[in-house]
Amino acid sequence: MSIELVSFPICPFVQRAVIVLKEKGVDFSINYIDLAAPPAWFKSLSPFGKVPLLKTGDDVLFESAIINEYLDEVYPPRLHPEDPLVRAKHRGWIEFGSHLMFEQFKLFTAKDEDNFQQQCEAVCGSFARLVPELSDGPYFTGEAFTLLDAAYAPFFMRYEILKKYREELSDLMPTKLQQWGGALLSRASVRESVVDDFEARFIEFGRSKNAFILLDA
Repeated sequence: MSIELVSFPICPFVQRAVIVLKEKGVDFSINYIDLAAPPAWFKSLSPFGKVPLLKTGDDVLFESAIINEYLDEVYPPRLHPEDPLVRAKHRGWIEFGSHLMFEQFKLFTAKDEDNFQQQCEAVCGSFARLVPELSDGPYFTGEAFTLLDAAYAPFFMRYEILKKYREELSDLMPTKLQQWGGALLSRASVRESVVDDFEARFIEFGRSKNAFILLDA
């Protein structure tokens, strides 16, 4: 059955699904749309008007965490823990990762120094809450790469780019998080999960939002 993802080129949430599909070696295609002027068929398929969507045959799934759980149940190898309690905990921390992604977006698109610093503080608070949950590595729970790791990889990829524009961002991230992020970004599935000109597109988006972090760049 054919697999098609619907998204736009810098979406971190579709990137989660791309990583999982690549980890599993599944053939798929991506249909990039303009969210500012979405096609009519998209509006009929997406209940929230958001991406990503996953089209499998005549069926459509939405929400990245749900898409990835479906992929994990259908295609080996399993990337979610077998233990129900551990699996439930991972779902919670995947949701926390989504929250962290939105905090990063607010940091990236902050319009002035005060707002930028406020968002730095918010991100620092999330870092402090996350660090005690990490294993000794290289991944969240140890040696095994999981759906949870796939959920956080887009955050680390974008954070690496943002560090080029504000040096203090490097100091905000605790060492354990830096090590985890480095392990994630070294995986082929993560490196190959975005378009070739991803960084340029990401920065262009920030400039279109008059992002403070890019004003002097």
